[in-house]
Amino acid sequence: MLKVGLTGGLASGKSFVGDALANLGCLVVQADELGHQTLSPGGAAHDAVIREFGAQIADESGHIDRRRLAALVFNQPEKLARLNALVHPPVMQREEELAAEFARRKPDGIFVVEAAILIETGSYKRFDRLILVVCTEDQQVERALRREGAVEAVVRARLRSQMPIDEKLKFAHFVIDTSGTKENTLRQTEVVYEALRRIEP
Repeated sequence: MLKVGLTGGLASGKSFVGDALANLGCLVVQADELGHQTLSPGGAAHDAVIREFGAQIADESGHIDRRRLAALVFNQPEKLARLNALVHPPVMQREEELAAEFARRKPDGIFVVEAAILIETGSYKRFDRLILVVCTEDQQVERALRREGAVEAVVRARLRSQMPIDEKLKFAHFVIDTSGTKENTLRQTEVVYEALRRIEP
């Protein structure tokens, strides 16, 4: 089984490419979704995160408000590092469990993890290949602002805090440019998929 990382900056089109890869036959796992599960009541990091950051980050039913939590750690590197230390290990453990399960079912399959900060955290080293999704910064802002509750100043601040694309390019085996039409992005994704199929796991 081939393990592939799929990464890119904020609102760069990772999920669109991930969906396309899933349609082509890959098993695609969203690290963000696993993070949601980890932070949900009963999840592996839920209680520890509330102990660390306070009851004010949760609503009456005990669900962590991810926006409140994000606001708390944003531009606070030490707090963000503490949050990552609580959330990343159970997320990575779940990724490994899913990968092992998929490998048993499809030993010649392609397992893809979609995550925003694979390079920044060093997690990219766990994968056989890395796909980087890119587009222009203006497009990232425009796409991010379509999301509910998005604020331009916050979006631009998040973009400034992320590793520059030029740096990320040094780590990528494949680059998919989503700045054109959806059809163009799908064609690029198919080319990358075919290249991945030719790699011996």
